Parts: sequence; structure tokens; C-alpha cells
Amino acid sequence: MKAKIEGQEWAGKPARHMALIAATLDDARRVMVEGVSGLVAVHDEDWRPTFAPSKRCLTWPNGAVAQIFSAEEPDQLRGPQFDAAWCDEIAKWRYPQTTWDMLQFGLRLGDRPQVVVTTTPRPIPLLKKLINDGRVLKTRASTWKNGGHLAPSFLDEMKERYQGTRLGRQELEAELIEDDPDALFRRDWFETTRVTAAPELKRVVVAVDPPASKGASANACGIVSAGLGFDGRGYVLDDRTVQGKTPAQWAGLAIGLYHARAADRVVAEVNQGGAMVEAVLREIDPTVAYKAVTALHGKRARAEPVAALYEQGRISHVGSFPALEDEMASWTGSGDGSPDRLDALVWALSELMLTPRRAEPRVWLL
Repeated sequence: MKAKIEGQEWAGKPARHMALIAATLDDARRVMVEGVSGLVAVHDEDWRPTFAPSKRCLTWPNGAVAQIFSAEEPDQLRGPQFDAAWCDEIAKWRYPQTTWDMLQFGLRLGDRPQVVVTTTPRPIPLLKKLINDGRVLKTRASTWKNGGHLAPSFLDEMKERYQGTRLGRQELEAELIEDDPDALFRRDWFETTRVTAAPELKRVVVAVDPPASKGASANACGIVSAGLGFDGRGYVLDDRTVQGKTPAQWAGLAIGLYHARAADRVVAEVNQGGAMVEAVLREIDPTVAYKAVTALHGKRARAEPVAALYEQGRISHVGSFPALEDEMASWTGSGDGSPDRLDALVWALSELMLTPRRAEPRVWLL
């Protein structure tokens, strides 16, 4: 293995103890280990590593070992030590900075421990810091350069739908795209208030923005949970948005999150689904506390009061929500698609922080 550090080329010793880190353990196994371009597939048969799922490790014929880790649990990296690491989709990690920091403490073997990072370039602080670090080697490749390994129909579809757009420049051209100046939300509003854990919460809701149609081409079903702390602040807890699911499937996910978070209620927009939304939820759990909400104003008008809460620093994201935050930081409200995740977020925070509640009845014990 050769690398160029600060203008000098050097030959490193083979790595013996490696860390493979992805957004989730499933991603690590499905993409990094067993994927079409994963470590098992890219080796010749006589040098192919064996994977032990129960131990979460790969072992090569020469005894070198790689362990897989999830960026959802940074503390897993406390204790083990490595001389190399591969971090995949770092901009998708829920706790990017904390996970990165824990990895650095473990990179203490060999002459010069190294890390390889492969990711779509989202403008998160950690990635921007790495790009601006003179000790880091940077390479960039567009989707088109990998065209020989991709379906022609996929390439044609991507060119037709996304070439030249902000999303296309990020996902296809590997550009680091900063905030849209016309967007209603700004990334620094998420970054400056982000926390790794929520405090004690006095209310939790699960909000659902159901799709108007069915099938793989339908809009996503927005599913977001949020809580109101005793400190008066709002906390975004989960983004479980899904696409291509049946009503029973997305309702099951919403009900599961409702119970997992011990939520007070499920809030669902009924402009499209009407009574069907409540019916499908209650078919799964007849006891669910449910509130139907109707959109009386446009999406931007509904989102503006929530954007004001963010601007005031009154909302914290518990961990990172890459897809949700990308949608928020690029949505201008001027005909740029259906922001299903954002819609669910707006309903959740509006219910917690903008909707007056009836005064609780007083009970006197005599």
C-alpha cells in the first residue's frame, strides 16, 4: 500500500486490525461486506475473507481482521484499537463527530494509522473540516465515471430528472452544495443546537403525512416523532419516513414508533386520506390516541412558524437526520416537490409548541 502524505510518498505495512464503520450495522454488512462492491466480492477466491456475522468480523487468510461498527452507537469504538479504518457514507451518520472522535482514540496501532472515507458530499461540519485539512487526500468522481458498471436506463433517468439541479450536483456530480439562500431553513440552525440525547420530556408525538397515492412511484409517507422538554424546548427524535409502502405498512411503522417512544398521540394530516388514515391506524391498534389535522394553508405558510422556532434556537435534533435535513435546507416552497419528511416534522412541532392546549382539569381531594 502506498500513500502520499504532505507531498511525500511512502510504503505502509499491511493493516492487521481494521474498523469498518457505516451508518448502521445493516449498512455495514449489506454494503461494505456483502455488497456487490463489498470486501467479500472484490477479492479473488484464494484471498477472500470469511465473514462471521455473530462476531461482526471479517478474517483474511493471513490473519488480518476487520470489525464492523455502527455510527448509531459511537461507544462501541471505546476499547478496540486499529491500524486502519474504512468509514462509509460519513455524511449519513447520525452521530458523525462523536463517532469520528471515538475512532481517533482507537487508531493507535502500526507506524501510521490511516482512514479511508467514502461518502456523498453533504455539507456537514465534519466533512467540511476533513476537506479543508491539508493532511487529507481528496478524490472526487461523478456517477458518470462509474457508468460502465451501472444500468443505462438508470443513467438516462438520472440525467433527465436531476442533471443540473442542486440535488443532482450533490448526488451525481459529487459537489459539496451549501444551503440554498432561498430555503426556509438553514443548516446552522440544526448544527448549533444539535444534541446527542434528549432531556426528560413531558410530551411526545408521532406525526404522519400520508401519501395521496399508492405504489413505488407514490410520494413518501412522512413519519417523524418529536418531544417537548420540561425546559420548553422541542426535540426531534426520529425520522422513519418510508416510500412504496402500503397503508397497513406505514401505519404499522407509525404505531410501532408511537409505542417505542411512549408517545401521547399520533397526529396525521387527513387532507388526502380522510377517514381512511384513522381507520388504518386503528385497525392495527384500536387504543391509539389519535388526532386528525387538516391543512388550511399552503405548505410554506404552515412551515414558517416552525422555521421561526428553529431560528430562535428552540429546537434541537437528537443526532443527525441527513435526509430530513437535506430536504429542509433545500426547500424553498416554490414548486420544488412534496417535502413529506418536512410536512411530518411541521405537524409534530406545531402540535407540541404552537397549538394551544386545553387547561388540565383540577381535581380536589377533600
